[in-house]
Amino acid sequence: MKTLLVTGYRAHELGIYDSKHQGIPYIKKALENRLIPLIEEGLEWIITPGQYGVDLWACEVAIELKRQYPGLKLGIITAHTGQEEKWKEEKQNEYRRIIAGADYYGAVSDAPYDGAWQFRARDDLLFRKSDGILLFYDEDAAEGSAKFTKGRALKLHAEGDYELFLLHADEVQNIADEESRRDYE
Repeated sequence: MKTLLVTGYRAHELGIYDSKHQGIPYIKKALENRLIPLIEEGLEWIITPGQYGVDLWACEVAIELKRQYPGLKLGIITAHTGQEEKWKEEKQNEYRRIIAGADYYGAVSDAPYDGAWQFRARDDLLFRKSDGILLFYDEDAAEGSAKFTKGRALKLHAEGDYELFLLHADEVQNIADEESRRDYE
């Protein structure tokens, strides 16, 4: 596998409303734990739609991993230009910092938001350009936007040569529990 799509829930779908939420480091650690073996097996690109939540946390993990694995590249492909324009200033600044660390940044549509077709076109491109997906999705946690991505990934996986890796909430919880035990000891 050369290119992996990494995506999942938006922050608000997880009840996360600021970048200092205590759950974010655990989500990032779970992503890192899943990405390192793939990188060591030859993964070259991590691509993401760059929406606020799992997408951007995966970008931050990828940027960190690029220090240890200099051959790793990060691509952010959005549905339209200016997706961050309505975000709070703090989130916009965080987004710009992450974009600066990407090896590729672009939008499927050079226009501002114009309709759902832009998201479908973005997803089409992301699936076409990737060999597999790491999706943070858990039926027991919440449905959210990741439900549709999972359905498409399952179909591609069943049809052929598309890898599907699901990251579940219990993996994140196990990391949090392990950290708590370490802090307690």
